Amino acid sequence: MSEETKTTAAADGAQTAPKQGGGSNNEIRYLTPIAIETKKDKFCRFKKYGIHYIDYKDADFLLRLVNEQGKILPRRLTGTSQKYQKRVAQAVKRSRHLALMPYVADMLK
Repeated sequence: MSEETKTTAAADGAQTAPKQGGGSNNEIRYLTPIAIETKKDKFCRFKKYGIHYIDYKDADFLLRLVNEQGKILPRRLTGTSQKYQKRVAQAVKRSRHLALMPYVADMLK
């Protein structure tokens, strides 16, 4: 092969091969936030379903309001209103005092 054919083959290969690395298209694509459309609206389940009294003896219901370690889930995660969050906390504490629910647990659910 002559020198001319080597340079033309190398030039043709560089033009057809896609560029790897940090081009401007890659940077813009990763800087924009990812739109997640599956976000649910938070609502207070107690107001929606008309629950006025949270029974401390109903441990199965209260287990839905605590995480795997036994901690009470905050309002920002559950969407519970402040009024009912206080009632939930009081019911969980009463249930723990009567040994219906554990204070601390490994993988409760």
